[in-house]
Amino acid sequence: MDHRPPAFRYFIKSASLSLTTYRYLVLILTFLAYTSYHATRKTTSIVKTVLDPETHNVGMWPLSNFHPRATTGGGWAPFDGAEGPQLLGVLDLSFLAVYSTGMYFAGHLGDRLDLRIFLTIGMIGTSIFTSLFGVGYWLNIHVFGYFLVVQMLAGLFQSTGWPSVVAVVGNWHGKRKRGLIMGIWNAHTSVGNISGSLLASLMLKYGWGWSFVVPSLLMAFVGLALFLLLPPRPESVGLDGNEIRNGVREPLLGGEGEENGKKRKAVGFWAAWQIPGVTAFAFGLFFSKLVAYTFLYWLPFYISHTEIGGEYLSNWKAGMLSTLFDVGGVIGGILAGHLSDSLDARAFTSVLFTYLAIGALFIYRYFGSSSLLMNATLMIIAGMFVNGPYALITTAVSADLGTHESLRGDSNALATVTAIIDGTGSAGAAIGPLLTGYLSAKSWDSVFAMLMVAALLAGLLLTKLAWAEIKRNERLHLCFRRRNSSDGMANGVSHSVEGV
Repeated sequence: MDHRPPAFRYFIKSASLSLTTYRYLVLILTFLAYTSYHATRKTTSIVKTVLDPETHNVGMWPLSNFHPRATTGGGWAPFDGAEGPQLLGVLDLSFLAVYSTGMYFAGHLGDRLDLRIFLTIGMIGTSIFTSLFGVGYWLNIHVFGYFLVVQMLAGLFQSTGWPSVVAVVGNWHGKRKRGLIMGIWNAHTSVGNISGSLLASLMLKYGWGWSFVVPSLLMAFVGLALFLLLPPRPESVGLDGNEIRNGVREPLLGGEGEENGKKRKAVGFWAAWQIPGVTAFAFGLFFSKLVAYTFLYWLPFYISHTEIGGEYLSNWKAGMLSTLFDVGGVIGGILAGHLSDSLDARAFTSVLFTYLAIGALFIYRYFGSSSLLMNATLMIIAGMFVNGPYALITTAVSADLGTHESLRGDSNALATVTAIIDGTGSAGAAIGPLLTGYLSAKSWDSVFAMLMVAALLAGLLLTKLAWAEIKRNERLHLCFRRRNSSDGMANGVSHSVEGV
């Protein structure tokens, strides 16, 4: 059976392309694919300001000064009432709960299906159900259950994206992935958020339904391009996958590889949890992603309900300004990846950025409202420190752990580890926006306090691994030589993160 993508089957000669060309093609297509996933995911946060424009307390933390915004009128039932923020928070929870649950199974399904087909189905399904949310505008739907079900189905199809694109990149690049390269590639998250914000904001003046439909149509177009062009693995275009992956067969989750001519099972779901470092990074990402996704879903809403430089920004301007958080995220992801490569210390870099994020969040809340320039500058800094460890853990750390030496060459657990870490992180991503929906109705002070506590917990969960890296890493060890006498870390822990 011919497994080549249609474009290679009918128009392009596979032999005419070099391995480097294939790798660039895979990187570009997976980058565009996940950019479109995040672009459609971002639209809800922009439209919130239209669905619920009513007055909320926006006092400055830690002072309890409330500056209620005068109601702008409008809104969309049932989100325009007193319970509007809570209902919007429930929508976020429903989407992310299904998304995080589906993530655990996406690797299994992707291993049993052609990843090109699997990704195409996920992208088309996401496009359909994201569009259906916007269709509620033209059909004049005001039933909360409709929007809830549509969001849940959209979350289900969204869960196909991340484990699949990481697995495809892993099939073509094997163990050659490094923090800097993955940091650059992972910019698709922020690029998707930015493009989604810009598109949704620009479409608001034509009706909020267009803010969902236009990004969805673009996603469908990218999905079609991926269906026609994406080779999910070297074997699909007649290349030797074992040679490309440096002689190591790297099956996806639940599949089978070969060792000495004999079939063997890939690392299972529970076995992957036992890989040293997986649990700590998974729950560290739980709290890190809680912070990142609260900004993803609520930042435009927060900006439009907060007095900045003596005035309130329009919904359109708030959406545009919120993109600067993701600009900072691109910088943070690349910087974290480069630093982790230079120091050979993933956990230490993650902890450093996480603790710095606490201060950045405090400063943004306390000084961000003084002027538009100050808000923009502090937002970029906050985005850099919040998204830096998030990007590092979901890419380079997952790749490192998926090829950990404890596997003893039995198989590559990249898709498994990716699903575990990001699936657990997405559970935190579901909780953050939900709590924000309730807390923001009382005070944004409470929201930022929650975010700082979550960042602190993320740092604490990874501190033990970071300290073990310091003890074994000469460059880091020199920086902390005054603490050489400390014996608080068992040798076993030091060895447990050597693959991280």
